[in-house]
Amino acid sequence: MSKKPQYDPEEIRFPQQKIVESPLVPEMEKSYIDYAMSVIVGRALPDVRDGLKPVHRRILYAMYEDNLTYDHAFRKCATAVGDVLGRYHPHGDASVYDALVRLAQDFSMRYMLVDGHGNFGSVDGDPPAAYRYTEARLARISDEMLRDIDKDTVDWDPNFDETRREPKVLPSRFPNLLVNGSSGIAVGMATNIPPHSLREVVGAVICLLDDPDATLTDLMQHIQGPDFPTKGIIMGRAGIRAAYATGRGRVTIRARHEFEEFGRDRTRIVITEIPYQVNKRMLIKSMADQVEDKRLEGISNIQDESDRSGMRIVIELKRDANPQVVLNRLFAQTQLQTTFAINMLALVEVDGKLQPKILSLRHILDEYIAHQESVVTRRTRFDLRKAQERAHLLEGLLIAQDNIDEVIRIVRTSYDDAKENLMARFGLDDVQAAAICDMRIISLQGLNREKLENEYKELEEKIAWFQKVLSDEGLVRQILKEELTAIADRYGDERMTEIQDVEDEIDIEDLIEEEQCVFTLTQAGY
Repeated sequence: MSKKPQYDPEEIRFPQQKIVESPLVPEMEKSYIDYAMSVIVGRALPDVRDGLKPVHRRILYAMYEDNLTYDHAFRKCATAVGDVLGRYHPHGDASVYDALVRLAQDFSMRYMLVDGHGNFGSVDGDPPAAYRYTEARLARISDEMLRDIDKDTVDWDPNFDETRREPKVLPSRFPNLLVNGSSGIAVGMATNIPPHSLREVVGAVICLLDDPDATLTDLMQHIQGPDFPTKGIIMGRAGIRAAYATGRGRVTIRARHEFEEFGRDRTRIVITEIPYQVNKRMLIKSMADQVEDKRLEGISNIQDESDRSGMRIVIELKRDANPQVVLNRLFAQTQLQTTFAINMLALVEVDGKLQPKILSLRHILDEYIAHQESVVTRRTRFDLRKAQERAHLLEGLLIAQDNIDEVIRIVRTSYDDAKENLMARFGLDDVQAAAICDMRIISLQGLNREKLENEYKELEEKIAWFQKVLSDEGLVRQILKEELTAIADRYGDERMTEIQDVEDEIDIEDLIEEEQCVFTLTQAGY
């Protein structure tokens, strides 16, 4: 016997509700596409303009708001993570801390955006310490990511609970997408952009500013190829060119090695640099396992002698082993040689909406230049407005200084209508009169006409310069070139990853030692 329901369904009334019948399949398709676009735009892919995903942008901006810049003391990472979660990023704390840690790893970032203090993990795959132990602040170069953000240079969105505003994109005064690269897996698509040398990328941007018709060959005179923080050697240029031309390509990265003699006629292979994103500990374990399983021959011992001065993996060979053959087998069978699949997918703003697109090198640089021209123009408009407001105020102060005795008399003898009396007597507007009324009598008496006139003259020169910049696109580009050159001079360094020209990839014949052989053939052909 079934229980009687405690309520009568007929008694529940929703007179305003509207039930829309929808077929299941189209509804699921629409809902999944909405979800996919949310992941693509709001989580997994970087913006082509600043090269950051939303979580990284929020970390940098929240730390900037808290004055955690390079010239201030370190603060616990728990503080930064909590502020990001509470203000802008309502997701798990682990995702925020993992993103912050990566920004501080010298083996992940070509130019670190966060300065970390404590255990932030290692190239061996060691995890970072918990955020209650580590400390962080913005790296010096992050100043360039956020410079002029307070001058209305970018658009803003409300945060998740509409109590604050967050930047849609950072000013990013250097081309961060190419300089630091990015990797991410969205829904149905993924991005994998390698890092590059700051000097080389800035050189390519300036080349494009000087010659808008520059070809890929011209750009590659400046950008030789990817430049990984773990160094290594890139084999060949075909994959690099394909990636820069189409947005997709594959480059082969090899570890750097040298042969050393030791003992009696013994040789060892010393690895001093490994490919990007390779876990050193797992690499050594893989080699040791293959030696034990007899899949790698000619190796007698493997040991890791890395220390704070650098990486050093020592592979000792047996007396009768051919060093080059063993090395070729290591390249073929271990991560001493890896392939980096370049897929330059990023978000591009089209008609006010972000869309994922696979971009060529030229397209990325064009989008970056357009963003920087917008930043410089908007900054100049902001500076012009502030200069004009100050000049207008100074005009009122100069009038007050010329008639200082009468102004002081009006202010002293008037009660609630001092502002109106000043406006009526001297033809001042509301802003000028309010500024005079807000000054103390001693400050009014101490107004120095020469000082006011000098400041007014300087402002007039600035206003003329700002107006000239806003009316001349060539001047905007010249300013952009000068600022980019200054950034490259301040933060640029030498290329880390060598690029070697090769004719072919590893052939199977390279794995076989050359030696004299005798073959016997029977009449039957055996």
